[in-house]
Amino acid sequence: MRKLFKFLKPYAGTVFLILCVLMVQAYCDLSLPSYTSDIVNIGIQQGGVDETIPEEISEEELNKLLLFVPSKDQEEVQNAYEVSKDRDYDYDGTVYRLKDEISGQEDKAQELSDILGKPMLLVSGFESDSDMTKQMEEKMQEQMQQQMQQTMPLQQGQAEMPVQISNDMTVFEMFSMMDAAQRDEMVSQMDEGLKDMPDTIVEQAATVYIRSVYENLGLDMDAIQNSYILSTGGKMLALAALGMLASILVGLMASRVAASVGRETREKVFHKVVGFSNNEFDTFSTASLITRSTNDIQQIQILTVMILRMVLYAPIIAAGGIWKVFNTNVDMSWIIGLAVGLIFAVVIILFLVVMPKFKIVQKMVDRLNLVSREILTGLQVIRAFNTEEHEEKRFDRANTDLTKLNLFVNRAMTFMMPVMMLIMNGISVLIVWNGAHSVNDGTMQVGDMMAFIQYTMQIIMAFLMICMISVMLPRAAVSAERVDEVLQSNTMILDPDQPEEIEDCRGEITFDHVSFRYPGAEEDVLEDLNFTAKPGQMTAIIGSTGCGKTTLVNLIPRFYDVTKGRILLDGHDIRNITQHKLRSELGYVPQKGILFSGDIASNILYGNPDGTEEEMEEAAQIAQATEFIKNKKKKYKSPISQGGSNVSGGQKQRLSIARAVAKHPKIYIFDDSFSALDYKTDVAVRNALNKKTKDSTVIIVAQRISTILHAEKIIVLDDGKIAGIGTHKELLKNCEAYYQIASSQLSEKELENDMKEVG
Repeated sequence: MRKLFKFLKPYAGTVFLILCVLMVQAYCDLSLPSYTSDIVNIGIQQGGVDETIPEEISEEELNKLLLFVPSKDQEEVQNAYEVSKDRDYDYDGTVYRLKDEISGQEDKAQELSDILGKPMLLVSGFESDSDMTKQMEEKMQEQMQQQMQQTMPLQQGQAEMPVQISNDMTVFEMFSMMDAAQRDEMVSQMDEGLKDMPDTIVEQAATVYIRSVYENLGLDMDAIQNSYILSTGGKMLALAALGMLASILVGLMASRVAASVGRETREKVFHKVVGFSNNEFDTFSTASLITRSTNDIQQIQILTVMILRMVLYAPIIAAGGIWKVFNTNVDMSWIIGLAVGLIFAVVIILFLVVMPKFKIVQKMVDRLNLVSREILTGLQVIRAFNTEEHEEKRFDRANTDLTKLNLFVNRAMTFMMPVMMLIMNGISVLIVWNGAHSVNDGTMQVGDMMAFIQYTMQIIMAFLMICMISVMLPRAAVSAERVDEVLQSNTMILDPDQPEEIEDCRGEITFDHVSFRYPGAEEDVLEDLNFTAKPGQMTAIIGSTGCGKTTLVNLIPRFYDVTKGRILLDGHDIRNITQHKLRSELGYVPQKGILFSGDIASNILYGNPDGTEEEMEEAAQIAQATEFIKNKKKKYKSPISQGGSNVSGGQKQRLSIARAVAKHPKIYIFDDSFSALDYKTDVAVRNALNKKTKDSTVIIVAQRISTILHAEKIIVLDDGKIAGIGTHKELLKNCEAYYQIASSQLSEKELENDMKEVG
């Protein structure tokens, strides 16, 4: 995980901006359920009345409320209202309106709501004609009759009988006959009876009362309801639009960051691989490097989008949803814990089953790439040996193994979604079941239950997103580790911290007691080599197969570094010169000609892209490539396929030689480059080269004696050691190994003539 986030480190600023936009999106998403609840609770059930105290009230209704307000609070209520003079009502009496300083301050409005809450409940109840209200009125009449018999004075002419309370009197009339102390005592008793009543019932009753007050004033309740629903719906649309814009913006920024991560990582991997020595290519196979540069980086890129889009968003929405849930209904919060627990249980099971398979998948992709590359590269050999069936089986085996493993992983992942949906739907049913009881008991409103369901789904989806990422994370983590392994690998061939400068390079190469051993090998491939290749001379290297000829010339461009001794360029150790400077002086022609996709011109001028057309044609003429180039329709603009598959081996080799000549190097290295040429072309190329390279150092690795017959210095290698150094004629006399090679290639007559000349 740490390595994954390491790739995001350069984009910390953009990630922070994405986080800010995600918080805006989360705010929008978390606000919508609340507005849905308000539309159901307030807009539909409460007729659009969202006040907890009446903003406007008639004098008659205010007096009724004051009957049930304790004496100590009545003055505060009266001071909160003032006579309304600036509005016409369909009501004949006096109308009071809430003062601006009360409605504008939430704490004062809440304090007034606490005072008027239960009085509004009582007035609303006593104004209804329900059986419960009638029973309460009868009970109050009995209580008041008893109190008035004890406290009210006898009237004249009634020496023994107190004032009787009529059965037709309303509660409001009875309360108005009481003095302040009696009313306070009755209100206290009523409050005691209502103390266990949920606040939601008090709030709902207050809303019903406020609605009836507004209706008595002649206000258009349908207009109030429609206005509330439309305004709330408008806010929901605005929030949804803002959330959509935030989501689009996050998606855009996340995609750009992920694409940049992929681009930068591929660039770093490519730059690193280009700087690899042959030793690193022995450690990382070509097929593996291709997989790491493509498939593995793609996995990192995909997960980067998921991290920025989901991993950062999920904790925000989960935390916000939990906070909203606890503000909606704490009693059902255990349902969320149950849902999260079930989700984690499913994910843990999947982890145990799927996790070990992810690393195997990437290795099998490497294997499939390796088999495919081998088959496609060696297709001609496969056809020649009629082994198509065997190779098809080998490919099918690698392909089938990867397919089976992918099917297992994908089936396990597919199993997760139905289980998660089952959990989510089951949780919804459980919420409705418990919420229905709460609605029936009056402790919850329908809109609150709907909001609770939405918040719960948001929380579950957040945890589900985290779990899905957690399942994807191991595979991407494996990919990140494989890519980081390439980036963190130690390249054995490095430039010096303080490189030496060669102002005017002559091209003299000196091997000073050079020995070389491949990493991990037990024996040296080359041992104690001492010779000098001078400018203006041809230095040839010959020997039996496997004696180390190619290894020797590979040490000059520093494809490998020497194990012992040193190689000098004009007296400077090549390890003290930058690789760029060293290789800029070399014209290297490998044993196997390698061309690049493009055209003939781009391949010849590959090492000298600013070269002129005359330089290109001169190089082609020296390499004896002019004839077949002119026979092509587009001449030097003729296309070259990948790897030069549309030209012959000899043509490919001649273009490789022309590429080295066009660079105008100080040192030419030909690694058995003339073996693909016929004898006539070989002679023509060497004659042309002699004129071009008369001031340069020429090092030729050859198998044919005829190629190096006139070389000024021939080095004979035998089992990694120098068996002899000299000219052709000197070696025939002094070097048995060279004589054996010559005798196997030259006729007896040619050999006798050469030996006679030696003397």
